[in-house]
Amino acid sequence: MSATRHTNRTGETPPAAPGPALLSALLDGMDAALCAFDADGAITHWNREAEHLLGWSAAEAVGRPGLAGWLALPGDAEEIHARLLGVTGATGRQVHEFALLTKDGRRLLVRVQAAAVTTASGQPAGVYCAFSEVHAQIDLERSIALSEALFEDAAWGVVLVDVDLRPATANGQAARALRMGRSALLGRPFGELLEQGTEELESALQHVLAQGAPPAQADIWVVVRGEGDPSGAESRRRCWRSAFVRLASPLAEQAVPLGVGWMFHDITEAKVAEQEAAVARFRDHQLHRAARAAAECADPMEAATVYLDFALAGFADHGMVDLLPPGTAELPPRRLIRAAATPAEGPGPCLPTGPHGVPLRYPAGHPALQAVDRGSSVRASCSGADPAVTEGWAVARKWPQGAQHALCAVLRSRGRTLGVLTFLRGGARRAFSRGDAMYAEDVAVRVASALDLAELLG
Repeated sequence: MSATRHTNRTGETPPAAPGPALLSALLDGMDAALCAFDADGAITHWNREAEHLLGWSAAEAVGRPGLAGWLALPGDAEEIHARLLGVTGATGRQVHEFALLTKDGRRLLVRVQAAAVTTASGQPAGVYCAFSEVHAQIDLERSIALSEALFEDAAWGVVLVDVDLRPATANGQAARALRMGRSALLGRPFGELLEQGTEELESALQHVLAQGAPPAQADIWVVVRGEGDPSGAESRRRCWRSAFVRLASPLAEQAVPLGVGWMFHDITEAKVAEQEAAVARFRDHQLHRAARAAAECADPMEAATVYLDFALAGFADHGMVDLLPPGTAELPPRRLIRAAATPAEGPGPCLPTGPHGVPLRYPAGHPALQAVDRGSSVRASCSGADPAVTEGWAVARKWPQGAQHALCAVLRSRGRTLGVLTFLRGGARRAFSRGDAMYAEDVAVRVASALDLAELLG
């Protein structure tokens, strides 16, 4: 019977189906080594990756009835051939490891995934095999296992960030650090996850996308949203030591970034301890320098102001010395006299206000008066964000404009209260801490000794 050529409605003859040419192109374009056997065990297909791996070309491989003498040693060929063709009686894929021969005579251990090929009626038609070098397969499995371990058991937080700087995948440790479920944080901008630190983190991610991973780890201070703490954001600050890697597809012809891998862990305690140690070393050095400078002062009042000047460095914006009038230490209500102060309009040295001082009209409940009454340090801060409120807070307490944080340390010497030493900070700085109060008390001891000496000599 002669073949009939079909035409479409327009009378044109449709192009013939590519058939074997398309199949050959698909096989040769695959990254895996592929071969196929017919029902008798002869090789019917052999792609370019198989040629690259074993050295045998398709022309040399296709049509061979077995493996002996060229692809396997004679003692191994029969067993390998039987195991491969045995797949026709099983369902699904089977995995084997064989030692095959390359064209140059080397033995190469390969991992083979074999599956049966059937006809349209379900009859066995042969076997197809996908294989690769065992070491390459182990490297792939090891990479997959590493990825799984990072997202399940890693002590570090791990987040995969897409090119839009949004989390695409996160492990449990990262979800706990960000105070959100793993699925809930995916696709959300970091501005919705962090109150502070978003700009630093996104800048680091953009740098990695553009130029690759930085040469060293980065310490990023953040405040996580949803982490409730009545003491404010300062106590919720966390330092996350972060490392970044740029992710690129191994299949792309050019390096196109897929995103960034961000790994981090919390080092807040160690970082805070390191900062506190550095501050303590600096303050000890300042006290040592102040003691040497004060020892050269002939006037004890000048020595007291020298101690205050050295203490202000890196500690406060303003300092002042308020003294009790002689003979009134035990008689309320308290009255204080300004004996020395730094300039109210800006930075400058602490200078005495005159031989008699300036009387002060501090209102009841003033922090300086509280320090005298308690005989200990008192801290105070203005919590309002309105500039008018903060300015009024400082003016009402007879302090320079802009002051928002105060620390008053009592001046005592030989069992007597001499007055108060006050330190002030502006709104750009944090409030005084308990550690700051301890330092202010150390300075107050030295200032009180100098003032007591000035009173004795006066």
